Amino acid sequence: MPKLFKYQNPFELENGQSLPELELAYNTLGQLNTEGSNVIWICHALTANAHPEEWWPGIFDKKNGIDIDKYFVICVNIIGSCYGSTNPQSIHPETKEIFGLNFPKFSIRDISKSLALLSDHLGITKIQYLLGGSMGGMQAMEWAIQEPEKIENLVLLATSAKHSSWGIALNETQRMAIEADSTFSENKKGAGKKGLEAARAIALVSYRNYRTYQTTQIDQENTTDQFRASSYQKYQGEKLSRRFDAKAYWYLSKAMDSHDVGRKRRSREKALAQIKAKTLVIGIQSDLLFPIEEQKFLARHISDSALEIIDSTYGHDGFLIEVETIKLLLQKHFKL
Repeated sequence: MPKLFKYQNPFELENGQSLPELELAYNTLGQLNTEGSNVIWICHALTANAHPEEWWPGIFDKKNGIDIDKYFVICVNIIGSCYGSTNPQSIHPETKEIFGLNFPKFSIRDISKSLALLSDHLGITKIQYLLGGSMGGMQAMEWAIQEPEKIENLVLLATSAKHSSWGIALNETQRMAIEADSTFSENKKGAGKKGLEAARAIALVSYRNYRTYQTTQIDQENTTDQFRASSYQKYQGEKLSRRFDAKAYWYLSKAMDSHDVGRKRRSREKALAQIKAKTLVIGIQSDLLFPIEEQKFLARHISDSALEIIDSTYGHDGFLIEVETIKLLLQKHFKL
């Protein structure tokens, strides 16, 4: 079961709004040393949870992965997500009603600020390795800018310094699908379920690519209906709707769109220059959502950085699937 951090003061958001209080569900593996410094912090992506051993299977491995006998590993379910942290389905402590669409919008910068609060609460003085892919990479990057002295080593996978217009357009298209579900505004379990299924199907096309579908979803000759690719899209939509909430997805995609490390910092280049951690940037050659030009930009402007490009059939999802290659890259650059 995840642990729960309760921050019982108002949590001020970047946009001037606030949450009356904040709860963060988190999971840990291993033991924190007396100095509070043997920490590996993993930031999760859009619909994941605080259990990286579930969605990043094989990452914990004494031989060439993360050895939890040496480290204190932590992953936090982020604000807005529906796995135990404060989110649109939470009860407002003052009105005693579900927040629903009255939940305030929040940014990646707010998420990173909340992670820092929990880190201080746990007595963590140094983070040896901060890892994040996709939306998780956005959080890790922001945190490394906010607290450069605290982060020793940084691993950014399939992510960017600013969410692109292409990424925002894809997210808006998904939100339009969710909003087209007439139940979305209702404050009840399963509201927006069909819209969420359509949104996930849209997202999946951007997570994979032409090559992926041509490799895994080819039909027999003479097929005129009930295509494998069609059933796969429906299956993936239904699979997500069974475990995730439409409002959480809507808000989290908005937070993703907010990502821009250069906001109020003069430029993205100047913001990235504030990172002091030794940094490994990993891109996926076939990634349509976060093309490698975005990882090249990160590596150019983070002073102590290296860039590695993975060739994967799976596009953006390669950062979750190509675990063996990622572990080898971690060993190559950090000797974990």
